[in-house]
Amino acid sequence: MRDHRLSRRRFLGTIALAGPAGSLLMIDPARSQDLPRVALDDPQAAALQYVEDATASTAPNYQPGQTCANCAFIQGADGDAYRPCTLFPGKSVASAGWCISWVAKP
Repeated sequence: MRDHRLSRRRFLGTIALAGPAGSLLMIDPARSQDLPRVALDDPQAAALQYVEDATASTAPNYQPGQTCANCAFIQGADGDAYRPCTLFPGKSVASAGWCISWVAKP
């Protein structure tokens, strides 16, 4: 018979992962337009080579057609010019933008 009790280690690991993920999912889409835009000189934006116009990217791994709008990390309503991104909590990115962490939506 298998023991179905949750170990303390597994419980704490689950909470550690679920807490931040849950807070990201709770961004109110109606308020996403009120979020400040990611500044291009923001240290994280610079590290991820974020640009507001994907076609202006000079990153070697940029492929035409990749934009924040079709990235798995973007949130909010399709069609909005600026939307929340899980990589930049509390800030919005340009739907037409791009960064080196781009991943195709499933």
